[in-house]
Amino acid sequence: MAAVRILGLDPGLRRTGWGVITIEGARLAHVAHGVIAPKDSLPFSERLLVLFEAISAIVADHGPDEAAVEETFMNNNAASALKLGHARAMALVAPARAGLPVAEYAATVVKKAVVGTGSADKDQVAFMIARLLPAASGVTADAADALAVAIAHAHARTARSLAAPPRTRRVA
Repeated sequence: MAAVRILGLDPGLRRTGWGVITIEGARLAHVAHGVIAPKDSLPFSERLLVLFEAISAIVADHGPDEAAVEETFMNNNAASALKLGHARAMALVAPARAGLPVAEYAATVVKKAVVGTGSADKDQVAFMIARLLPAASGVTADAADALAVAIAHAHARTARSLAAPPRTRRVA
């Protein structure tokens, strides 16, 4: 079974976390992680451009096979929710433009996949990321969340492949 490289993204307008892992069978391995933080002083459109270009560069540099993005939770402030939606759009479009399949996961699904409960806090997620991916120790909260998204996708794709009926070979 060949290793699959997964890019996880935790979108935000101020800080977008990203993480790249590989999965080979049941084995997870850390590849890279970081945070994209456009300057607050930039106009909104330029901040979005920074996100798009940085995510595109990460895709080019690390060559993921698939991408996964965390869904946003509803915010009481409509203007903030709309701006966050724009940042999330950059996280969806940049890998899709590179030809990658992009999956989306609710925050509760991501937390449950990594910690075991959908109500885990950021510290619990970071703790589990350090345990599951020792090479990622000392990771920031945003990057830990992105690595968690990648892990949730790795688990989901494994579960889907196990649940799929066996392929039959057609003989001519």
